[in-house]
This record gives sequence, C-alpha cells and structure tokens, in this order.
Amino acid sequence: MTADFWSPVRLSIQVAGLAGILVFILGIFLARIMAKKQFRGKILLETAFLLPLVLPPSVVGFLLIVIFGKNGTLGEFIERVFNQPLMFTWWAAVIASTVVAFPLMYQSAKTGFEGIDEEIENAARVDGAGEWRLFLLVSLPLAVKSIVTGAILSSARALGEFGATLMFAGNIPGQTQTIPTAIYIAMDSGNMTLAWLWVGVIIAISFIMLFVVTYIK
Repeated sequence: MTADFWSPVRLSIQVAGLAGILVFILGIFLARIMAKKQFRGKILLETAFLLPLVLPPSVVGFLLIVIFGKNGTLGEFIERVFNQPLMFTWWAAVIASTVVAFPLMYQSAKTGFEGIDEEIENAARVDGAGEWRLFLLVSLPLAVKSIVTGAILSSARALGEFGATLMFAGNIPGQTQTIPTAIYIAMDSGNMTLAWLWVGVIIAISFIMLFVVTYIK
C-alpha cells in the first residue's frame, strides 16, 4: 500500500490520540467536580457538557467556525499569536474531535465517581489524606473501570468523527484528511476498492477498542 493510503490512517490515530488525552484530562477534572459538588446552575452546565453528543455534526462544525474562524474572537486571537488561522489545520481536526468525544468521557467518569462509597473517602480524610491524595490514591482507583471505558469510547468517537472535522478542518491530503473524510472522497470519486480498504482499517481499530471495553467490564 502507498504512503497516500496510510497518511489518513496515521493522521486519524494521531488526532484521536491527542483528542483522547485532552478529553481524558478535562473529563476527569470536570466529572469529579460535578459528581461531588452541588451549586446553582449545575443542571444547565451539565446539559451544555453533553450537548455535542446529540447535536448534528454540521451544527458543531458551524459553531466551531463561528468561535475559532477568522472572524471569531478566539480565531482572531489565535491568528495574531501564531500568525496563521486555526481553520483547515491539524489542530482544527483535534479540536473538532475533542468537542464531540468529550461527553462520552465526562459521563462515564462521572458515573464512576458517583458510584464511590462516600464512607470510604471520609475514612481516608479521617486518616489525614488531603484532597489531592484522596483523589489520586482512593477515588481514581475506585473509578478506574469507568474512566478506562470512557477513555476508550471517547477515543473511538474521535477516531470516527467526520462532519465537524470536514467543516472545520477540511479535507487536505496529508494535512487534515482523516479516514472518514478519505472514505467519503474515495466513494465520491468512485474508487470503491480504496474506500473498502479504509473502511476495513477503521472497523478493525474500532472493534479492538470496543472489545477492550467489553473485556474490562
């Protein structure tokens, strides 16, 4: 197989990997806060966190363009700092994948933290554990299955992201073309053999990831 075939595969893995790391960190942090804290507006905030899960990808892509595009406040700031626009870059694909994958990580981690017996955490506090030590040595290990499940599912979602990525990052071969966008272009051009090969690759990767999730439950 040629380098042109493997380029979207490598880029998809890189994008999904970095997006997975971002949602892992952000998801655990916010899930811990939301699972243990009660405050006014919590339900509205949590609904906003989960919104990308149900919004059409085109809407997510549209909002990303409005926020990070050349005419957006953040887009203008990023272009001034880095001397280039964010849209139609590798980082745009990472941001799009992170946004759509975050709800899966957040919801899974929150479920794990909510399932922890508070008496166990209170006992650790009585023994002198600070909040960070409690989080790292007690809460995280007890919620590890839910966290790993969320990490794998969110990475799989990032790997398969298409609509928002196509709108926000485009389909530039070697730069922003991921497996889903490559499949779309291959089908549109009538190259079904190439499309099937990419379909086989993404099915194999996704199957392995879901198998791991099923195995650890």
